[in-house]
Amino acid sequence: MVGFMIRFLFCNIFISGIVLILLITKRIFQNNLTSRMQYNIWFLFLGLLAVPFLPIRPHRLPSLFSWFQALRTPSTFNLGANTKEPVTLTPSAADNWMNDFTLSVSREVPSAAGIILFGIWMIGMLAMIILVARSLSRLNALKKSALPLQNKKIQGLFQNCLDEMDITRAIPVYSTVFLKSPVIVGLFKPCIYLPLHLISDYTEKDLRYMLFHELQHYKHYDALTNYLMNLAGIIYWFNPLVWYALKEMRNDKEVACDTSVLQMLNKEHYEDYGNTLINFAEKISLTPFPFVSGLSGNMKQMKRRILNIASYKKPSFWHLIRGFAAFGIIAAILVSFVPLVSTYAADDERYRWDASTEDITYTDLSSYFGNYSGSFVLYDMAEDSWNIYNEENATMRVSPDSTYKIYTALFGLEHGLITQENSFKEWNGENYPFEAWNADQNLHSAMDSSVNWYFESIDKQLGASTVKSYIQQIGYGNENISGDFSSYWMESSLKISPVEQVELLKNLYQNNLDFAPANISTVKDSIHLSTSESGDFYGKTGTGRVNGQDRNGWFVGFIEVQDNTYFFSTNIQNEHNATGGKASEISLSILSDLNIWK
Repeated sequence: MVGFMIRFLFCNIFISGIVLILLITKRIFQNNLTSRMQYNIWFLFLGLLAVPFLPIRPHRLPSLFSWFQALRTPSTFNLGANTKEPVTLTPSAADNWMNDFTLSVSREVPSAAGIILFGIWMIGMLAMIILVARSLSRLNALKKSALPLQNKKIQGLFQNCLDEMDITRAIPVYSTVFLKSPVIVGLFKPCIYLPLHLISDYTEKDLRYMLFHELQHYKHYDALTNYLMNLAGIIYWFNPLVWYALKEMRNDKEVACDTSVLQMLNKEHYEDYGNTLINFAEKISLTPFPFVSGLSGNMKQMKRRILNIASYKKPSFWHLIRGFAAFGIIAAILVSFVPLVSTYAADDERYRWDASTEDITYTDLSSYFGNYSGSFVLYDMAEDSWNIYNEENATMRVSPDSTYKIYTALFGLEHGLITQENSFKEWNGENYPFEAWNADQNLHSAMDSSVNWYFESIDKQLGASTVKSYIQQIGYGNENISGDFSSYWMESSLKISPVEQVELLKNLYQNNLDFAPANISTVKDSIHLSTSESGDFYGKTGTGRVNGQDRNGWFVGFIEVQDNTYFFSTNIQNEHNATGGKASEISLSILSDLNIWK
């Protein structure tokens, strides 16, 4: 939540700018927009305020251009034979496989500023909730003290208003001495409360206009709007521009309500309705309750409403057409800002997997994992079925570490930086902590010993923009390479879940990624680990070492047996000793007990 808070505050910078843009565009198009349209625009803004909390990932603009290409039916490619003779796993090879070489990275502790900001935000929301609760308490006290309306004349007037507005629901009317202006209260059981002084001080015509106004709030579901606005005010209590926008929305709500009343009246009655507001303005007071809609408002708002009434004309057909066009332009502008205010776009830490369409068996494999938290994912291609241990962890994205080298190799091959025939790279002479790294490498030796500098050199030759393009093409995890370009895949910005690892391996195997078949075959060959009478075993380990401690262990791969292929991914987490080697030991035990690989 600390990380979310930091991103949420950055989102508020964009939201503040959006408020200003929205106010400017409303001012530009105000002569084209009807009062109801001006009010409805604010619902788009409320939707925008909800975006940071929605579990969605907005499509990036470049992705839209490639959308049609992604709809093509994927072709299946038979990987065929290996380019080198398969060998049985030897002890020396097992050392490299079971004990993944890795370097330690430094990770800072969570920012104290982030923790403090999150605490302040929570305290502020709690204070706002307390204030709202107090207002609700006063509202409940008012309800208890109110009496059903006894005046038969006004009861008849109210029934006539219901009939004129085609409202068939029975809405109770109460009288009270604790209000100065009429209000309508209630989302599921709406009630109207009339101040006692209205009954004696105002004419039947004035009361009719006031009742029309309250019933317009009912017809347009303004009770629900009040709840949404108050919720936004609680969450964004610290943002003055959001508060200003909500105040403007309340003003536009009353103007729109006035306009709806005017649409019911003949032109000669507009002045009477305006005079009702003018006469009422002397006794208005702001409603102290958070979830009610009423006729009252401050003097500035009342002046604006009276001017709107004085200048009101029923919109012509072409005025409506221009209004819809202006509304569409403003809506498009607001929608375009969705990626900017989505914290999930910046921090998609969980894979949103639609498991409802999959054949999944959930298995308790906790005995294999011991003190490690983690998950195991297995996909049976022949049966098109999944076997998953710990779905929570299986969809959680973590750093891929050296398992990502599978795809770095693929990108390098596809770009022609290395080839199946010539993948040689000369050692730069830098002294590394592992002897196997201090030598010239080819793809097979670099993959066997997980030689960082070999794959870093491929990334460097590709460049960040090309790597980003490839990652987006294959849909690799959160697709975030914003960290240090030499180590974005190593306990840094790039993250992927175990389920996604399996899905990617399956797509790689079937060449659904639309790469050259020869390059797919070369990558497959580079991660070949063992052969037996049953078939062939392919895999890659990865270890995340943070501040000298091995905290993130991976083992991913697939097994080719007669008439079937199994894809698997194992991830383990711990404060220490969570290595790719340990992940591979757990994987082999599970695969053996499942009679998939002995």
